[in-house]
Amino acid sequence: MVGTIKVAHVARRFSPAKWGGTENMILHVAQALERRGVGGVVFCTSMFSRAGDGVVDGVRVRRFRYVLPWFGLSWSAREQLRLKGGSPLSLPLFFGLLREKELSLIHAHVQRRLGGMARTAARLRGIPYVVSLHGGCYAVPPDQHARMMDPFRGRPEWGKVFGWLFGSRRVLDDAAAIICVGQDEYEEVRRRHPGKVVHLVPNGVDVARFAAGDGAAFRAAFGLAPGEPLVLCVSRIDYQKNQLGLVRAFARFAERHPGHRLVLVGPVTVEAYRDELLEEVVRLGLDGRVRLVEGLEPGDPLLPGAYRAAQLFVLPSLHEPFGMVVLEAWAAGVPVVASRIGGLPGFVRDRENGLLAEAGDEAGLAARMGELADEPVLRASLASSAFAAVSTHYGWDRIADRIQAVYEKAIGNG
Repeated sequence: MVGTIKVAHVARRFSPAKWGGTENMILHVAQALERRGVGGVVFCTSMFSRAGDGVVDGVRVRRFRYVLPWFGLSWSAREQLRLKGGSPLSLPLFFGLLREKELSLIHAHVQRRLGGMARTAARLRGIPYVVSLHGGCYAVPPDQHARMMDPFRGRPEWGKVFGWLFGSRRVLDDAAAIICVGQDEYEEVRRRHPGKVVHLVPNGVDVARFAAGDGAAFRAAFGLAPGEPLVLCVSRIDYQKNQLGLVRAFARFAERHPGHRLVLVGPVTVEAYRDELLEEVVRLGLDGRVRLVEGLEPGDPLLPGAYRAAQLFVLPSLHEPFGMVVLEAWAAGVPVVASRIGGLPGFVRDRENGLLAEAGDEAGLAARMGELADEPVLRASLASSAFAAVSTHYGWDRIADRIQAVYEKAIGNG
């Protein structure tokens, strides 16, 4: 180990009320590293929280005021940018990075302006920084990118000068190392940045927690009968996650499986999409057969229970950098159907530890769901293989080992 290490994690936001895969990864890696003496503090904006210092599950968090640097943004556009996308500006966060005592390394989980601030603060302090790509760099499909641009399309961006000052376009070029969670993005980064140090380090899961979920408690909390088989999807309610396609696939599936119910769990990041989704449920005559649970906070014991209550888990995404929820389903012993997209085929092996369907193919998705529902031997085989894989390779301590090795090499080469 290279002396005592203290790391500043730079994130866009860190609010349990609006949790996502990036926040989950930062929290659990920071906790695992803290247990072995590597200190960590999260620097983020005050989105969905108040500015100031606090602690989330034992991890120190510093939240700073911010602005969205575009002229003429409507209230709805601002809210959409807070929920998803956008590039906030926070000079207090930058100066906080400069003032934080005894930092060894900065770990940026963002790019653009906040990533540029991490880069510049590290250079001014004479310490290395590394960047994690959580899927928003080179692996975003054009239609998804266009949707992300909608809120500020045509609005003058007065914050561009700060991007230039902080070297936002050089965040990857100047990093000591780049960490990718998904195989597809890892390969693209290596192609675009030859000679850079690039690591593939997947997300992880608390295997014991999800293996011990209380399915009966989840059913009781949401009025689900003890015996009815459940098809589960846990993911934010968003175009990218394609719950609309899942509802349509479920309508096909339900023709031969009238006893099943579909349960969608996730925070709403696009309210218009949520409304469209509910309208489609009614249009397809599935009212009463589909249940929407608008988010469970990451520490809620009902979340592992949701998985344990399910007969099968489906992730129908149109874009998916990794798919941490697949690991959660595996840990809970639930067989998985997932889209053959993004980082998912990098660890979901078709007919070995899960089933893959082509992204956007509703008939194919319904067929895969039907296979799992009809074949208990297949369900058991996939669940067993998946649990062995997640237990061996994806526990947070194993992931933290790999992250720590990246830190030590970056510090040692500084």
